[in-house]
Amino acid sequence: MAGFETLAIHAGQPPDATTGSVVPAVHLATTFAQSAVGEHQGFEYSRTGNPTRTALEACLAALEGATYGTAFASGLAAEDAVLRTLEPGDHLVVGDNVYGGTHRLLAQVHTALGFTPVALDDLGVVEAAWRPETRLVWIETPSNPYLRIADISALAALAHDRGATLVVDNTFATPYLQSPLALGADLVVHSTTKYLGGHSDVVGGFVATNDSHVAATLARLQNSVGAVPSPFDCYLVLRGVKTLAVRMDRHCANASRVAAMLSAHDAVGTVYYPGLPSHPGHAVAARQMRGFGGMVSFTVRAGEPAALEVAASTELFTLAESLGAVESLIEQPSRMTHASVVGSDLAVDPALLRLSVGLECVDDLLADLDRALSAVG
Repeated sequence: MAGFETLAIHAGQPPDATTGSVVPAVHLATTFAQSAVGEHQGFEYSRTGNPTRTALEACLAALEGATYGTAFASGLAAEDAVLRTLEPGDHLVVGDNVYGGTHRLLAQVHTALGFTPVALDDLGVVEAAWRPETRLVWIETPSNPYLRIADISALAALAHDRGATLVVDNTFATPYLQSPLALGADLVVHSTTKYLGGHSDVVGGFVATNDSHVAATLARLQNSVGAVPSPFDCYLVLRGVKTLAVRMDRHCANASRVAAMLSAHDAVGTVYYPGLPSHPGHAVAARQMRGFGGMVSFTVRAGEPAALEVAASTELFTLAESLGAVESLIEQPSRMTHASVVGSDLAVDPALLRLSVGLECVDDLLADLDRALSAVG
């Protein structure tokens, strides 16, 4: 079995047989010539299948240890396809701290499904939320934006004992740091927009599985609904994945330093980072992850007005949504990525700021945060 870095560079991407190119071609063609009716070289129409997309799907599936992979036009398109595998009346148990777009998709689009948000780090709470019609458990670990940790193996065992499916959103951890399928998950979803692409220049999504029936259903949905990534988008994600391992090492190292600095700062309340021994999920994260990731969240002690001031005054941390790219970003989830849950029981503390710690010189990042925090402290 090849190592992760080797797979990231070579899986699904052999040198071109005709030209010898070591970079997969960007096949912009919408249609492909057939030698006779129904006889072709594996491709007919680019919504149904495209060589560049096939290369991406093979590469990402290899990184997740999956037999099958399906690429989509966005992370939410990937999530939507997974939810379409359920039937009206089916019920999901979902983490009570998930991306706001995931909650919106469940609450406003897939309204024929029932869902119960719970604290997934408490198996008793998950069991109490179970219904006869529960068919799926949906987890983010680390979660967005509180970076809570769910025990994948324990939740997989619980779900499987009850005949349900476990889906893990692996966007924050990436396959470099966490392997959900090896821990018992049935499906893994990604926003490839984030760490897999890694350069803030592409939007995409992906689902990995070892279940042939589910994979066939996802492929049918991919073709029928048409939410597919363009060939150039696939190329951009493939390019980003080649450096995923080295980037994640730096993200983790920088985030660890940032979390430590924030923990000691007078203007900061609570720091959420699974690499901190004080984090409630630290032991589980240390067991199921190979590193603690590049995301750090924290509350500003003086409250929301001070948090807004900090978010607006950093210089290297750009005030913007999204995450997982080479540049550092800062956002206030309650008004930005999680605005869809404001006013509900799932609302995010308005004093919370979320950092996507990038690849800049860490001393520069620390100085930037210290300056902004000291002004409100």
